[in-house]
Formats: sequence, structure tokens, C-alpha cells
Amino acid sequence: MAIALPERSAVARGAMTPLPYRVVRKRRENHDNWTLELEPVAEAIEPIGPGQFTMLYSFGVGEVPISTSGDLERGGTLVHTIRAVGAVTKALCATKAGDVVGVRGPFGNTWPIAAAEGRDLLLVGGGVGLPPLRPVVYHALAHREDFRRIAVLYGGRTPDDLLFRRELDRWRGRLDVDVTVDAAGAGWTGKVGVVTKLIPPAAFDPADAVAFVVGPEIMMRFTARALLERGVPAERIWISMERTMRCGVGLCGHCQLGPTLICRDGPVYRWDELAPLLEVPEL
Repeated sequence: MAIALPERSAVARGAMTPLPYRVVRKRRENHDNWTLELEPVAEAIEPIGPGQFTMLYSFGVGEVPISTSGDLERGGTLVHTIRAVGAVTKALCATKAGDVVGVRGPFGNTWPIAAAEGRDLLLVGGGVGLPPLRPVVYHALAHREDFRRIAVLYGGRTPDDLLFRRELDRWRGRLDVDVTVDAAGAGWTGKVGVVTKLIPPAAFDPADAVAFVVGPEIMMRFTARALLERGVPAERIWISMERTMRCGVGLCGHCQLGPTLICRDGPVYRWDELAPLLEVPEL
């Protein structure tokens, strides 16, 4: 009897073998975040979808899971926005144009963009949660007629921690964009407060909206609560989890959350499915 393999071409090809990719462009986003644009040296991974991630390998240092953050309709180039917080991410952020890194993937599931078509689309990002939502923004801008109102709500710790500030200004011409920071100095003229404070006044119809949320786990919990209080059904709230993923293919168990493995079953989950697990302290 033939064994049915998962419908993941990376698994069929050899998901544990990184393919070499060359850094073709590097851009500093703020004091500790860089965006790398990568092109394959030879063989390329399968096309990546919005919400999926790859395992990026710094040769001789290690690898980390990083979500895609680029315009996926451009094709050919992998775009990842990386925060330099550990040995591997610091090594990746220290690369220069022409350097080679390893890429495995793509892994995980995608944002259910089709579920938002014909509805209001609400994107809520906290801190480095905006990069995984960025491909959805690009898609929504390219297919603006497929959605009703589109709101991007974004919060950072300080103004210096905000990402894609020029893009946020450009998006304001076609989307409802609202930005806040937890704390700011005298030079900041925008809003101050947690990102959940942006939800009550946001212009969207909760009875006919779909929400995608990414950020620290505690931020996503409070955001989901605020969305529920606003009237968004739990089954139309989606979050992206990024617990400690090591292998990307559901073998090592480091990303286990109760009965689910985030790298295999996620990272995108419906809130009504995941909320009961997050309420268990032991998990």
C-alpha cells in the first residue's frame, strides 16, 4: 500500500535540506530590523504564500523561522524582515549583498484571504507583527475591488520601533491606517497607547468583517478580546502563532501547543479553535 505524503512539495523534495539563496538587497528598517531580499543561486523553493514561513540558515551559526514579508505577486524574490535579537538573526542581519544563506520551506498554512473577499478586512499588527501582514496589504492593494473597507491598525513600543513608516504613509491614501506607540517623547505627534485602543473607533462593520492579527501572544489575546467586544465573530478572527519552531515539519515537537504543532498545523489559526488552548497555563 502506498503511503500518502503530506501535500507539501518541500517535504517531498527533502524539507531538511536548505537551498542556497543570495542576498541581493538589504535595507535597514529601524535600529534592530533589516529586510533581506533573496534570490536562488540555482534551485528555488516552491512559491511561498502570505502567512507562510521559511527556515533561514546562517551557515555555521544556525537557522530560524521567519515569515515572508514581501509582495508575493512580484515573484522570484524572497523577502524577509528580521529582528536582530539572537545569534542567528544577528548573523542574518549582518549579511551583505552577495552573501549566501540557506532557505528551507515554505512551511505552514496561509492567511485565508478568500474568506475576506466581499467583506471588511481588518489587519492588526503589534511590534514585529506587521511584516507577516504586509503580503496581505500588498494583495489587498492590488485587488482593492475584492474588499470593502480595509483597515490597518499598528502599534509599536516607541516611534523608533515602528516598521515601514514610509509605506504606512503611502498606504493611507488607499486604506484606513492608524498607528499608535506605547510610549513616546516630545517629538511624537501621533497616538500613544496600546494597539487595542485603536479597535473601538476603527471604521469597519464587525458583523461583516474578517480580522488578521499578529504580535506578541499577550497582545493577540487582548486584541481578540477587543474584537469580540466590538462584535466580530470568533470564527472570523485569525491569528498567527510563532512559538519556538525548530524543524518546520512537525518532527521535533518544540512548537507543540496541546494537540497542535504550530509549524505543521499553523502558524495561522482561527481564534475560536486556538483560544481554549491558550487558556491552559501549562501549555
